[in-house]
Amino acid sequence: MMEKKYVAEPFRIKAVEPLKMLTRAEREEKIQAAKYNLFNLAGEDCYIDLLTDSGTNAMSQDQWAGIMRGDEAYAGSSSYYKLMDAGKDIFGYGFIQPVHQGRAAEKVLLPLFLSEGKFAISNMFFDTTRAHVILAGARPIDCVVEEAKDPKVRAKFKGNMDVRKLEETINEKGIENVGLVVMTITNNSAGGQPVSMENLRAVSEICKKYDLPMCIDAARFAENAHFIKRDEDGYQDKEIKEIIREMFSYGDMFTMSAKKDAILNIGGLLGIKDGDSPLVLDVKANCISYEGFFTYGGLAGRDLEAMAIGLYEGIEENYLEYRIGQMEYLAARLDEAGIAYQSPVGGHGVFIDAADMFPDIPYYEFPAQTLCIELYKEAGIRTCDIGSYMLGNDPDTNEQLKADFEFSRLAIPRRVYTQAHLDIMADALIAIKERASDVKKGYRITWEPPILRHFQAHLEPIE
Repeated sequence: MMEKKYVAEPFRIKAVEPLKMLTRAEREEKIQAAKYNLFNLAGEDCYIDLLTDSGTNAMSQDQWAGIMRGDEAYAGSSSYYKLMDAGKDIFGYGFIQPVHQGRAAEKVLLPLFLSEGKFAISNMFFDTTRAHVILAGARPIDCVVEEAKDPKVRAKFKGNMDVRKLEETINEKGIENVGLVVMTITNNSAGGQPVSMENLRAVSEICKKYDLPMCIDAARFAENAHFIKRDEDGYQDKEIKEIIREMFSYGDMFTMSAKKDAILNIGGLLGIKDGDSPLVLDVKANCISYEGFFTYGGLAGRDLEAMAIGLYEGIEENYLEYRIGQMEYLAARLDEAGIAYQSPVGGHGVFIDAADMFPDIPYYEFPAQTLCIELYKEAGIRTCDIGSYMLGNDPDTNEQLKADFEFSRLAIPRRVYTQAHLDIMADALIAIKERASDVKKGYRITWEPPILRHFQAHLEPIE
C-alpha cells in the first residue's frame, strides 16, 4: 500500500490556462463524434488531459526566457552549442544530435542497424520504437522480466530486461541476425517501471560478449535515475547526475524524446558515445535528409535553448521527488479503493489494470480502451490505451496480438496539475469501479491504418 502523502510543489504558479468543463451529455456526443478514439478529441474538450506526458509540460520562467534568447542561425547557432555542452555534460557522450522529437531520432538511427531479416531486442518496445523497427524491415522482440507481467506483484525495477531470455533469444535468432539491443528507461509499456543499474550493467556485458550495439531509449532517464537513487543499494548517497552518467556509460548510443524529462513542448536528442565514430557521419547524413541541417535538427533555435535549460531542471532532486510523489499520491488513493494498477507505481503515470476492472471484456474488445472512454464520459479525463488496442496486429499474419497488459495509462504532465486534479482522477475511477459490472462489452475497430493504428483508428461499441 502506498502512503497517501502529497509532496508539495517546488514552484509557484505564475500563469494559468482556463479549462472548459462539458456536461456528461456533451462529452458523450464528443466521444461518439470522435469515433471513440480519444486522439480525435479536440484538446479544449478535455477537462484533464492525460493522453500523454510528452510535450504537455509547463516550462519554467528560465525556459521561457531562453525562448526569447534563442539564436535562429540556420547553421551553428549559439543555442546549438549550449545544447551540445549540456548533453555532453549530463550524458558523457561525445556527439549529441538534436531532432524534433523521439520518433525522429528512431527514424534517423534505427535503419542504420536494422533491415529485412533482422531482429531488435528490448526490455520492452514502446509504440513508435516498435513501429520504426518494423518500418526498417526488422522484427521487435520484448524480453521484460516476468514479474512485470503481473500488475499486482510489488517488486522493484519491474522494467528490467530478462537477461537470461535476452541471451537465449540472441542464440536462438543467431547473433548475425540481431541488429540492436534497446533498453527503454523507464519502461513505458510495462507501466513506467524503472530499470536497475545492475540490469543495465548485465545487459551491457551480454552486448559486449556478442559484439552487439546497445541503444538506450532515454525519454524518462531522470525519473529512472531517481528510482535507482531511492531503491538500489549503493546509490542513495550519489548525485542524480552521477547516476545518469553511469547509466549511459553502459550504452553505445541513445535516442530520446526531450518532450518528457527535459520538460519541453517539442524536441528530441540522439547521442553517440564515441564522438569520433563513423556512425556520427551517418547520423548527420540522415538528419540532413529527414530533419534539417544537423545543428538544428528540425527545431528552432529557441527550442534548442529551452532544451539546454530543461535538461538541467529535469534532474533537480526536489523536482523529481515532487514528480514521483504525485504518482504515489494518486496510487495511494487507488489502493484505498481497491483499484488495481501496475504496482508499485511508475515514474510518469499510473497504469490502471483495465482487465481487472472489466473481467468480462476479452482482449480483442479492448478493455483498456473501454476504460479510457468511460473515464472521458465520467469526468472529461482523456487517457490512453496501453494494451492490445495499441499493440495492433501481427505484421506478418495481420492477426490481432494479445498484449501482456491491458493498461489505461494516466500519464501526468510535468508541473501542470494540482492535488485537486489528482483527486478528481481518483474519484472518477472509483465511480467507474462501482458500476464496472454493468460494462460487459467493449469496442470493435471499423477502420484502421496499417501501422500505429491507435492514433487514427475508428471504433464503435459492441452492443
